Amino acid sequence: MSSQPSLAVFAKRDCPTCELVAPIMRTLAARDPQFKVYSQDDPQFPDGLPGVIDDRELGAAFRHHIEIVPTLIRFENGAEVARTEGWDAREWRRVTGIADLGEGLPALRPGCGSKSVEPGLAEYLQVRFGDSGIGSRKVEYGDYDDEVEVCFERGWSDGLPLVPPTDVRVLRMLAGTTRKPDEVVGLIPPNLAECSVEKVAINAVMAGCKPEYMPVVLASIEAALEPVFTLHGLLATTYFSSPIIIVNGPIARRIGMNCGLNALGQGNRANATIGRALQLIVRNVGGGRPGEADRATLGGPGKYTFCFAEDESDTGWVPLSVSRGFAPGTSTVTLFQGEGVQGFVDQKSRAPDDLARSLAMGLNAIGHPKMALSQRAILVLSPEHHAIFAEAGWGRRQIEEAIYAATVRPGADLVAGAHGVGEGMPASMANQPVPKFNPGGLLVVRAGGPAGLFSAILPGWIAGRNHLELQPVTKEIKP
Repeated sequence: MSSQPSLAVFAKRDCPTCELVAPIMRTLAARDPQFKVYSQDDPQFPDGLPGVIDDRELGAAFRHHIEIVPTLIRFENGAEVARTEGWDAREWRRVTGIADLGEGLPALRPGCGSKSVEPGLAEYLQVRFGDSGIGSRKVEYGDYDDEVEVCFERGWSDGLPLVPPTDVRVLRMLAGTTRKPDEVVGLIPPNLAECSVEKVAINAVMAGCKPEYMPVVLASIEAALEPVFTLHGLLATTYFSSPIIIVNGPIARRIGMNCGLNALGQGNRANATIGRALQLIVRNVGGGRPGEADRATLGGPGKYTFCFAEDESDTGWVPLSVSRGFAPGTSTVTLFQGEGVQGFVDQKSRAPDDLARSLAMGLNAIGHPKMALSQRAILVLSPEHHAIFAEAGWGRRQIEEAIYAATVRPGADLVAGAHGVGEGMPASMANQPVPKFNPGGLLVVRAGGPAGLFSAILPGWIAGRNHLELQPVTKEIKP
């Protein structure tokens, strides 16, 4: 004889259809001593029926994959052979083998949702009653330990509190991607440690991400690991730089990223946590900690997080992603080796040529006014500055070309020692015009709110390398 019931019903009192079939359950109990009822909300339901199994913890519902109550299941030799959901007189008669079961009741009634499928419960039940599938080493701590303090003590934090990465939270984060948890995304410097999708999810939890951010975080890691991005060098540099993430395409709107007022500042969860997740992965997976591999002389706030979306609301504007070869409407991340925000103010220039020359003056100052051809920059055009160009019919190409041309200066003014300043270019460049940037060295992005004639310059890393060996990277964001 099987140790399991021949028939079982999963039910809850808070379900009109379960109440409707309560007499049926009593009939089945009277006919079959092995019959069981698993009650999800009241172990006294159905009233007067002995042997009701208390399933308020929902373990049985989880193991039997119950989605609707009532659910009737027939077992033979301990294995399920038939089931039906809700009340369907014909189906209940088929499963039970009782030809006249439920006479006098309506032929059909839909059931209710099982408590085991209520929002937020799936991952909790998976961890408690199933195999979570999480392969990363678990860290145990005492019942009275503060889990946030444990994260600090273990050295996982960037200096700010973390969200403790419990199994339930990690499973919920993994639901944000179709990629398998054990898939290796890449080797994270400086230790070149394998980083799986699961480890990405763990750090995304700690950063405060939502599951729908996972595709952006994964694409950001893949972009950062491209050889021309030189993540290891960026990590170990004594300069101020760190990764800046710019998001384009429909996903930015879908996950609620900020491209408007305060886009480069605080207050938006997606902006803040996506950039932070990348930084935590470098720290916790790759071992890139300040004072160790990270040798920044001063560092900068971007080492916590620096991520924002481009404003694509102007249909006449060519988005950064399109300018870098992707089709319109493609969701992308662009990673740039940059530093903090250099404010730019021009409240008087009203002609596009004047504004381009003015912007070039601000750009010529980055790093050092006498340095050229050694770094890149992002120009973040505010709506009011962009409007001056747009009203004159200027698009991305005209803006970039005009600014690039306006940064060209006589080499004699830039060489070392000129104007009594030791810093500067080699003496061999004294007799030639020198642009600030190599071709492609200036990226223009639209962002910000209509709150003033201010734009922003994000200077790039002065790496002393061939500009072709050190480049921004753009990757498509995939589900």
